[in-house]
Amino acid sequence: QVQLVESGGGLVQAGGSLRLSCSASGRTGSNYNMGWFRQAPGKEREFVAAISGSGIRTYYADSVKGRFTISRDNAKKVLYLQMNSLKPEDTAVYYCAADIGSSWPESRSYKYDYWGQGTQVTVSS
Repeated sequence: QVQLVESGGGLVQAGGSLRLSCSASGRTGSNYNMGWFRQAPGKEREFVAAISGSGIRTYYADSVKGRFTISRDNAKKVLYLQMNSLKPEDTAVYYCAADIGSSWPESRSYKYDYWGQGTQVTVSS
């Protein structure tokens, strides 16, 4: 089992920045691809970004490309999402997830095996 805990969400004005963290524990492995997803009220969960186990490869949704950066520190077992130039439409609950064995890149939520509880990000206009 892998346990994931997100932190760093909050309320920010449009144009501002936030950095989300996701701490992993349990049977973690540095070869796990990791991803960030988000879900706004009344909408389906959507892919935000993914990073390979080594941290070398990254993949982004078009809606966040150029504004968000995914990274990881395997020694600390922490996944990050740096979010800049935030927009009101970025408001959602953000989830981190671990993908044990899918191909790269993977943006389909059902392919991810472990999930955190989510952290709320609210961007005011």
